[in-house]
Amino acid sequence: MSVAGRTAIAGQGDRAVRVTRVGARWRVTRPWPAQLRPILHSYAGYWDAAATPYRVRLVPTGRAVVVISLGEPFAQIRRLGDAGPAFSQVTGSLVAGLEDGSRVCDHPGGQEAIRLELTPLGAYRLFAVPMGELTNRVVELCDVLGPEAGVLVEQLAATRDWAARFDLLDIALSARLARGPLPAPEVGHAWRLLSDAHGNLPVARIAAEVGWSQGHLVRRFTEQVGLTPKMSARVLRFHRAVRLLTREDATPTRVTAACGFYDQAHLNREFRALAGTTPGRMATARVAEGALAL
Repeated sequence: MSVAGRTAIAGQGDRAVRVTRVGARWRVTRPWPAQLRPILHSYAGYWDAAATPYRVRLVPTGRAVVVISLGEPFAQIRRLGDAGPAFSQVTGSLVAGLEDGSRVCDHPGGQEAIRLELTPLGAYRLFAVPMGELTNRVVELCDVLGPEAGVLVEQLAATRDWAARFDLLDIALSARLARGPLPAPEVGHAWRLLSDAHGNLPVARIAAEVGWSQGHLVRRFTEQVGLTPKMSARVLRFHRAVRLLTREDATPTRVTAACGFYDQAHLNREFRALAGTTPGRMATARVAEGALAL
């Protein structure tokens, strides 16, 4: 293993495991196999450097999330502003569908996990359920992937070597993907159009491009993506604004213009609606993997 600063690299070539210190957390990555690349945005293991309790706010990203817990689970996960009961975990491993609002997560510290961010259509193939059933929900991993997911979590927890862990998970994901449903080509094309435009594309134009009526597009898109095209556009535009706000030269005026908001008041309203905060607070907060430190 070679070490440079806060980064350690184990192995050789393009499948080497990289361990990096990010704040109070160690993050472990390895390039994922070619068959998984089209469905993934992020795939990393991590563990807390110190067992310190923390709270984060998860904001919409236009991605589905899988968290495989290998250590302490979250104490509670609740939707911001929701007075109902918090999600209560049994195994600690979870699936989160696409969101149109934010969630607050409390953890007692000592977390060790593998976290995946999936494209909506990648999640549709992997989960093999209508994505609308998971919208704004956090559910047990086994409730989506079946009992074999529990066996996989146990194997991963018992394996201390991160390269071996990634090997196990790569095999399981690839096998499930191979037998999963294929999204409609029209929905795939619609999602690419919307993503490439960062949400700044009218739904009517997308429907015309894919050759469907607007109503049919909305139904099929929502089934396989989880959000309507209109809400997906809002989330994609918001997510781009969050990324731009982290740049040193970012200003609300520049972000408003770059992301297609009508004015700064529109920008502020969208941040309040989707993240429960302001662009200014988001710009000064530490945001990592869709989580805003509180």
